[in-house]
Amino acid sequence: MCPTMLLQHNQANPFGTPQFTPRKDRAQPEPERSLLPDSGRRPAAAAVDDVSCDFGSAKYYALCGFGGILSCGVTHTVVVPLDLVKCRLQVDPAKYKSIFNGFSLTVKEDGVRGLAKGWAPTFIGYSMQGLCKFGFYEAFKIFYSDLLGEENAYLWRISLYLAASASAEFFADIALAPMEACKVRIQTQPGYANTLRACAPKMYTEEGLWAFYKGLGPLWMRQIPYTMMKFSCFERTVEMLYKHVVPKPRSECSQSEQLVVTFVAGYIAGVFCAVVSHPADSVVSVLNNEKGSTAMQVLKKLGPAGVWKGLGARIIMVGTLTALQWVIYDSVKVYFRLPRPPPPEMPESLKKKK
Repeated sequence: MCPTMLLQHNQANPFGTPQFTPRKDRAQPEPERSLLPDSGRRPAAAAVDDVSCDFGSAKYYALCGFGGILSCGVTHTVVVPLDLVKCRLQVDPAKYKSIFNGFSLTVKEDGVRGLAKGWAPTFIGYSMQGLCKFGFYEAFKIFYSDLLGEENAYLWRISLYLAASASAEFFADIALAPMEACKVRIQTQPGYANTLRACAPKMYTEEGLWAFYKGLGPLWMRQIPYTMMKFSCFERTVEMLYKHVVPKPRSECSQSEQLVVTFVAGYIAGVFCAVVSHPADSVVSVLNNEKGSTAMQVLKKLGPAGVWKGLGARIIMVGTLTALQWVIYDSVKVYFRLPRPPPPEMPESLKKKK
């Protein structure tokens, strides 16, 4: 009974460990697998790892999405003051000359409460984005790995991470765009609106539905490279840390040790994310602040130097954000006892070919 369950659990994992890879010379029919993410994965894992649901089940995706809500919604809301100053540095660099100068002027003009401007659209928007980003990433990763097969999923795992994260972020940004537009308008246009309840109706009355989605193109330009770097760099860094830095396998590490590895890998990924996506982030900030402008007009106006304004603030913000997001997301998986496949290993079939 137990060996059968272990085999089933391994088949549910696209990066299954070699010792449980079923031998091809066994005279038993191989179960037919569907390309649908929530099929073909039945609960052998629960008995082995004491997990609460099947890998790739509807409950698995739902809880991953919930982890995304917490990891993105909470962390982005916590750093609203830094995000506000970063946006003002991008939109009005003549007035806001540095991070500290930006904080000082904001407190002087709006008081300490002014640093929290835009918290509501930030929380709602990034909660929706996190739901789609993490939930769809898990779904697309399983779907694409099924298409590739075990050997190709291992050999092309970086491409798999990139494709799955890009696919997930495409939908996540559609959910984020309206709240991002409101957030930037509240933070960068003094006197326009101080709350989401005042801002959203005003934007719709003045510019119609387009006001909420005119920044979607630049948002894709910012967020898709960001998310591709975020997931692929994180996955690869975790793999390298366990292989070359951590002196024991993940299965022998305590939960706190695993979370330390998660934080370090998340911060490294966050720094790369900030650099890759910053020019598009500058365009989004200015575009949502100006009526009637296009992305190309804003890009031309900013110039090569202007698109890098506020990079220091964004590296600090995004590095910290990304690290905390991965810790929160991993903690949710641990708390709800979700299946957590180990770092990928070369399948036994590939080892035999060498």
